[in-house]
Amino acid sequence: MLCIKNPETNPYFNLAAEEYVLKNFNEDCFMLWRNRPSIIVGKHQNTLAEINIDQVKEHNIDIVRRLSGGGAVFHDLGNLNFTFIKNVNNESNLVDFKKYTQPVIDVLQQLGVDAKFEGRNDIMIKGRKVSGNAEHVFKRRVLHHGTLLFSSVMADLSKALKVNPLKYQDKGVKSVRSRVTNISEHLPEKMSVMEFHDKIFDFMVNSEKDAVLYEYTDEDIEKINQLVEKKYNTWDWNFGYSPKYNFEKLIRTNGGNLEVHLKVEKGIITGLKIYGDFFGEKDILDIEKLLKNTRHQEEEIRKVLKTVDFEKYFHNISIDDFLATLF
Repeated sequence: MLCIKNPETNPYFNLAAEEYVLKNFNEDCFMLWRNRPSIIVGKHQNTLAEINIDQVKEHNIDIVRRLSGGGAVFHDLGNLNFTFIKNVNNESNLVDFKKYTQPVIDVLQQLGVDAKFEGRNDIMIKGRKVSGNAEHVFKRRVLHHGTLLFSSVMADLSKALKVNPLKYQDKGVKSVRSRVTNISEHLPEKMSVMEFHDKIFDFMVNSEKDAVLYEYTDEDIEKINQLVEKKYNTWDWNFGYSPKYNFEKLIRTNGGNLEVHLKVEKGIITGLKIYGDFFGEKDILDIEKLLKNTRHQEEEIRKVLKTVDFEKYFHNISIDDFLATLF
């Protein structure tokens, strides 16, 4: 088994690295890694329905879609992520959450923490979640990855993922929020997240008889960065891949109430209706037609709206006000 050391904290790179190793290596692999503040959404989720867009913009939080299913998770440097990539010959063993979480549970128990595998895919401490897990199968290779909340800022986690579910009607997989806790709060002796990282890494190296340390070569890094550029840091993957959805929102402005109903497919606005008690000289049907076939993305919509005399359509309502109804 290759035990891969990866000091990178760029979430686009780290998610691309998983896919690169899954599809280009032949060996079984184990990785430990951390991300700077970011939200990682499941493959089948509607990204905008999972995030607090205002919090994301204010704090420049990265948004990345992963290969595996499941719900959205918040990462910061107090969260440790582990990945197993293994070749599996028996089809009945393709998905086995308990198998891949057991080494982590063993380490936690050695450290004096009463951690248990519970439910479908979680590691729990005293009934509170410290690890959520997901899997993806490529041919006969299984990618299993999980989070380990060690010393994450819980307030940031809560704010980043807090969104009003009533604004979206879609068939995307919804995240299920659980009561969570940090592993560091349950350790008999204090340690840093990187000391915890080393405990897990050393355990894997010592418990796997064929363990080999591996660091990405310059060629690996170049190819991973190509995958970042082509896929993981693109709007098409992180937002456009979302299932079709409807979105509606009403706000009060200085110019009156403004309500918008959107239909979006593959991240593109396919239908738009605007309602409200505002005043304007021109027919808002022009705006509805203008925004059709535009990305459901703030920068793109703003660019389109700046091509018209916006005040003529919405008296005393700014473009910023209008954008606030769309997200």
